[in-house]
Amino acid sequence: MFSKELFKKYIYPVATLSGSIIGVGFFSLPYVAMKAGIWLTLFYFTVLTVVMLGIHLIFAEISLNTPDFKRFPGFAGHYLGKKGEAVALIASVVGTFGVLLAYLIIGGEFLSGILSPYIGGNSASYTFFYFLAAGIIVFFGIKIISKVELFVLLLLFVSIIFIFIKGFFQIKSGNIFALPAATLGDWKNFFLPYGPIIFAMWGTGLIPEVEEMLIGSKELVKKVIVISTLIPAIIYLLFTLLILGITGGQTTETALSGLGNFLGSGVVSIALLAGVATTFAAFVSQALTLKKTLMYDLGVKPWQAFVMTCFTPLILFLLGLKSFIPLVSFIGGILLGIDGILILLMYKKIGGKKSLIYSLSLIFMLGIIYELVYSIK
Repeated sequence: MFSKELFKKYIYPVATLSGSIIGVGFFSLPYVAMKAGIWLTLFYFTVLTVVMLGIHLIFAEISLNTPDFKRFPGFAGHYLGKKGEAVALIASVVGTFGVLLAYLIIGGEFLSGILSPYIGGNSASYTFFYFLAAGIIVFFGIKIISKVELFVLLLLFVSIIFIFIKGFFQIKSGNIFALPAATLGDWKNFFLPYGPIIFAMWGTGLIPEVEEMLIGSKELVKKVIVISTLIPAIIYLLFTLLILGITGGQTTETALSGLGNFLGSGVVSIALLAGVATTFAAFVSQALTLKKTLMYDLGVKPWQAFVMTCFTPLILFLLGLKSFIPLVSFIGGILLGIDGILILLMYKKIGGKKSLIYSLSLIFMLGIIYELVYSIK
C-alpha cells in the first residue's frame, strides 16, 4: 500500500518537520483561548498560521538558494555578515534556554500531577527530580533518546484520543464559545494569543534537514512544508477545542493539569505521563543540541557547556520564572520575532517580494514592541 518511495519523499520528511513543530507550545493554547475568547483566538490562529507558512516557505527558498549545508546562524552569516550571524546565534541560544525552561516548568508540573497524590511533595521537588534525570542524560550524551521521540509523540496523540473518548459527552459548547468580558477592555488579553501561537507554530529549524532528505527531489520541498505546517495547525485547533470544551473556565495554563476534576485520575494520569515523556525527550534533545552549539560554535569546554545548558534554566526557575504563558509569549513574540526579521532580511538578499518582506516585518515588529511593553509591565 505504501511504497518505499512514498515514505522517502513524503512521510519521513513530513514526520520530521511536523514533529519538530509540535512541541510544548500547544499546551498553552486552550488557556490562551479561554482568556482571550475563542473567536479572537481563531482569528489570530488563522492569520498567524498563514504567516508561519509564509516564513517556512521563505526559509525553504533561502535554503534552496544557499550552496552549502548550513543551519540558521550559518544562513545569517552567509547573507547578513558577521553581525547578522552573531544576532542569530544569540537569539538562538537565548531562545533555547527559554524553551528548556518551558520544558522544565511543564514537565515538573505534569510529574507532580502524577506522583504527588500518592507520595506527596511540592511541585518544585518534582521539577528538580525531572531536571536531575534529564541532566544525567545530557551530561553523558546518551543519544538513545532521539530514537524514542517518535514513540512518545505517538503516546501523546493516543492520550489525546483517550481524553476525547472519555470526555466527549462532557464537552459543552458554552465552554468554547463564551466570550470573556475582560477581553473587551483588556488589551493584554486582546494581544495574548500572538506570542504563544508563534511559539507553537515555529518550525524553521529542521527545514534545511528536510531539504537534505529530499536531495534529488527538491521540487517537493515546498509541498512537504505546506503539509507539515498544516498538520500541527489542525492538531492544535482540535486539541484547543477539546480541552476548552471540557474544562471551560477551569482550564489551566498547561491544559492537562485541569482535567482531573472532569475525567478522573486514570485517563488524566495517562495524559500526564505522555506529557512528561514528550517534554523529557524534547528537553534532552534540545539540551544536547545547545551543548554542541556552545562547544563547537562558541568554543566552550564540554563540562562548561553542560553546566551552562542545564543549570541556566534551573537557576531561572529557582529565581521565580515559573509562569508558562508569559515565557512562551516572550520567546514567541520577541526572540522568534527577531528570527523572523532576520529571515526576511535574508530573503531580501535573494530578491524576495518586497510586499511580503514589508508586511511580515511589520507584524514581527509590532509583536516585539507589544511583548517588550507587556514584559516591562
